[in-house]
Amino acid sequence: MDFYALLDDVLELLRERGRVSYRALREQYGLDDERLESLRAELHYAYTDRVSADGQGLVWRGDDEAPADAERRQLTVLFCDLVDSTPLSRRLDPEDLRDVMREYYGACGTVIDRFDGHIAQYLGDGLLVFFGYPQAHEDDAQRAVRAGLGMVEAVASLNTGLRSRHGVELAIRLGCHTGLVVVGEVVGKDRHELMALGDTPNIAARLQGVAEPNTLVIGPLTHDLVGGYFTCRPLGTPALKGVATPLEIYHVLHETSARTRLEAVAATELTPMVGRDAEVSLLEGRWAATCLGSGHVVLINGEPGIGKSRLVRALTQRAADQQAWVTACQGSPYHRDTAFYPFIDLFERVVLRFERPETVDEKRHKLETFFNASGLPLDDALPHLCAMLSIPPPEDAAFPDLPPDQQKQQTMLALQSILRRRAARQPVLFVVEDLHWVDPTTVDFLRTFVDQISDVRVLAVFTCRPEFRDPWTDHPNMTRIDLARLGADEAVEMIGRVAGGKPLPREIVADVAAKTDGVPLFVEELTKTVLESGLLTERADRFELAGPVAPLAVPNTLHDSLMARLDRLSATKSLAQFGAVIGREFSYTLLRAVSPWPEHLLQAGLAQLVAAEFLYQQGAPPQATYRFKHALVQDAAYQSLLKGARQQYHQRIAAAIESAFPEIIETQPELLARHYTEAGLTEQAVPYWLAAAKLALGRHASQEAVNHANRGLQLVATLPDTPRRAAVELSLQQVLGPAQSILTGPHSVEHVHARAYELARQLGNTAASFPALSGLAYARILRGQLPEARRISREFLEVAEPHGDALALAAAHWMVAYSAWWQGDVVDVRVHSRRGLEYYNPDQHLAGIAAYNQNPGIVCGYLDSLSSWVLGYPAQASEAIERTVAHGEELQHPYSIAIALLFAAKLAQLRREPETAHELAEEALRVSTNQQSQALMLWCLLPRGWARARRGEVAAGIADIREAMDRRRAMRMGAVWPWYLALLAEAYGAAGEFEKGVAALDEAEEWVRRNDERLYAAEVHRIRGELLRAGAHPDATAAERCFKAALAVARDQQAKSWELRAATSLSRMWEADGRHDDARELLEPLYNWFTEGFDTADLRDAKQLLERL
Repeated sequence: MDFYALLDDVLELLRERGRVSYRALREQYGLDDERLESLRAELHYAYTDRVSADGQGLVWRGDDEAPADAERRQLTVLFCDLVDSTPLSRRLDPEDLRDVMREYYGACGTVIDRFDGHIAQYLGDGLLVFFGYPQAHEDDAQRAVRAGLGMVEAVASLNTGLRSRHGVELAIRLGCHTGLVVVGEVVGKDRHELMALGDTPNIAARLQGVAEPNTLVIGPLTHDLVGGYFTCRPLGTPALKGVATPLEIYHVLHETSARTRLEAVAATELTPMVGRDAEVSLLEGRWAATCLGSGHVVLINGEPGIGKSRLVRALTQRAADQQAWVTACQGSPYHRDTAFYPFIDLFERVVLRFERPETVDEKRHKLETFFNASGLPLDDALPHLCAMLSIPPPEDAAFPDLPPDQQKQQTMLALQSILRRRAARQPVLFVVEDLHWVDPTTVDFLRTFVDQISDVRVLAVFTCRPEFRDPWTDHPNMTRIDLARLGADEAVEMIGRVAGGKPLPREIVADVAAKTDGVPLFVEELTKTVLESGLLTERADRFELAGPVAPLAVPNTLHDSLMARLDRLSATKSLAQFGAVIGREFSYTLLRAVSPWPEHLLQAGLAQLVAAEFLYQQGAPPQATYRFKHALVQDAAYQSLLKGARQQYHQRIAAAIESAFPEIIETQPELLARHYTEAGLTEQAVPYWLAAAKLALGRHASQEAVNHANRGLQLVATLPDTPRRAAVELSLQQVLGPAQSILTGPHSVEHVHARAYELARQLGNTAASFPALSGLAYARILRGQLPEARRISREFLEVAEPHGDALALAAAHWMVAYSAWWQGDVVDVRVHSRRGLEYYNPDQHLAGIAAYNQNPGIVCGYLDSLSSWVLGYPAQASEAIERTVAHGEELQHPYSIAIALLFAAKLAQLRREPETAHELAEEALRVSTNQQSQALMLWCLLPRGWARARRGEVAAGIADIREAMDRRRAMRMGAVWPWYLALLAEAYGAAGEFEKGVAALDEAEEWVRRNDERLYAAEVHRIRGELLRAGAHPDATAAERCFKAALAVARDQQAKSWELRAATSLSRMWEADGRHDDARELLEPLYNWFTEGFDTADLRDAKQLLERL
């Protein structure tokens, strides 16, 4: 192919692919260095506008095409300035000065190119250098710092020649800062450069200004990103002109020996490894076989951050503990074309520990010492390793001058000899990490070495990313481990370990797990970001939300890595960004409807994204659906778009969904709501947030309903104050109230119901106030404000009766019954709960029940059951609770099922049936946990704790009851304390801790007096009497007073079951005192009053006692 045919072919390839590197052109057309340079020169001369900004290849741009759109991204900016340039210009002839500056720029440019930086602007005698744009790398901050240190060295080397030729020396100052910018090309007449907007470039320049000559100063985020790789000296927080917030800044002294992330963080505690037991076991098995004389090779393959190095570290620690020789090296993205680089670095940094400055003779002596210690003949191997390490031979030595191929082979033999001789002495663990960055010569060596390893005590462990082409496929001595992502439970476990074992809020854990997709590095870094973000407040035993849940940001530590993946997409990057706006998952039909690309280009682009494993594809177009492989990559792609572009895309997507995708509106209104919200179209967004909240509540997805309702309310607050706004806010509050109530308890949403009540009155909508009144009454009950709760309940019933709304009347009777229950007016409870059941019609009311805190049919059912038992009708109580549980199961409504099971457990507790109570409480707890209902979960602990204590698990029972009480206090729930304290006292009595029991009852009696919560007052008195009789110093007189007080309260409440229990306790005491007639006179008529429930524990005890009397 002649030159111009080649040129035309290259341009056509460029037009098709959009972006191509010179390295790819070399491979595609088999170009040697001379021909590639000729092609590069012609392209730079004739097609300047199509040369990429970083000079590494070509980018397609039509004749009239505008420059590439700007992007938001994290950028590391390096600012370099020449010290005392003005005196230099006075000392030198202008022509000499020109030569000096060209050499200075050339030396710095060579270093910058080595680390893939981009000189964005030449500013007089300074350089503004970008790392992270136009091409991001996963280690851009490290590249910038290495480039800065390299430029200092380059200028120092340059000074030798400048002193002799011009009598001058140069010095530079450097500043480096990392932060968010908007960056893009600025193109005009005779101008083509990059510009970054934001504080980052300015801060980098100000840092340069405080640096001493020939030093590099970095900002706080850069320091965080390179920590462990470099030794730095803190410089405090000096004032920086134009920078309002004080910044911790650092002087970079030198590199450390760390070459991997794990080595860099070795000074801090690593998060314990999770989910890799099988892989660790396999490696340990291979190591055991190696120690017995059978060499082996293990290749660990996996995507970045999946845990390859962490797995290797676990094995190296084990091998080191067994006195093995452990040697590890790794590939470097900066030295892919340096032959034997991993071994060069290994020898210089670890084996021989070369220092700066160190003479050639000193280096050679270290190498000779190593050879002697290893038992290697100097004449055979030393010359070749000297050549590999660029150590010249001694003047009196005659090292062989071999052709390159022979020199390469001899060096390989020398390295093999070192490993084999070591293995003859002790087992060897030989690790090479990051094969995807290893030079071809080293790969050749490893290929040869693998073939010879079977008879030596060497376990070779290599790591690589999926793009590395494994040359050992089907090798008999090779084991391949393909690391998978963590499972959901493993990710949650890892989140907990990063948090130090303290539980995080459930919604935060779920969000982190969803965003990180089981990649351990992502899990660790995002969890750390959350812990440092201010989203959480740390308590002694847990973390709590400090405010509303905000979207989790991409961690700074992962930003460069994620953007590097995006930048590698070249021409399809914009398609990935557009897809990211739609969401984590999208259909081909929706993308086609909103995308600006022709269908053939759209399909080709999607195919490339799938081939690059950027997207997963299911099905074939037009039925295909696509999903981003990583949620964080989707976030990075989305966040790289400018706000204006995002809004335009969102508006376009929302309009397409609304006009052509009714099934999305019906089943996923939150998608349309999100797109309208991000498009800035608030009025269009709010109705869809309301629809999404209602749909989620109907699906029993309470947390999602809360989230959607809150999003809608946030937007409503920005709208003008009109009746329309009040109406939609009322609807949102009416969804938020019951949804939040399920999660954290009715008491937690009192403010929601108060606002809904206010809005309903403002709109003159009496019917809309019904759910609010119900919620307000319920909240007051659970706060222990019983008189106020009863007043609101009666008001609810009064305003509901004229409307004839059967569901509202059922709810009103339920609230009247429930407030009466805790005040001990048990007859009223039974009357109103049964009236509520008469109004309740499940066939007609199910759609409207969501507006109330609970299903009136369920709550009236359990109140009927409990009040029937208290009033002396145990069989009716059991029948009522059986009907209630069955109804909950018929509804298939998890929250209603949990409520029914919970009160069935409470009835079993009242009936003194610990096995049944325990079984029901456990089942209710399971359903409550699945529903994420914190209030229900703690309520289940009371009957379970009582049952445990009764079954002989006294300590566990006490722990359950106390945990329930502690959690109630934390949630500021006041009601029901006498019941909790009475059961706690009973459990203390079973444990023989009578004084603690009496103290709990003292607190219960005080609560009854202060809050008029009389429901359990009879039992409080009776249990006190039992404890006084059974204590170390029995007090029969006081006990009798307690039993009589219990009888009086029970009679006043017409509570026959509690009256029977108190009478049995007193009669039992009289029996012991010989007062048989008094006992029979008290107990017999009461026992004879009962007409049912003779199989219950209380009636059986009474009958047995009467038979003895």
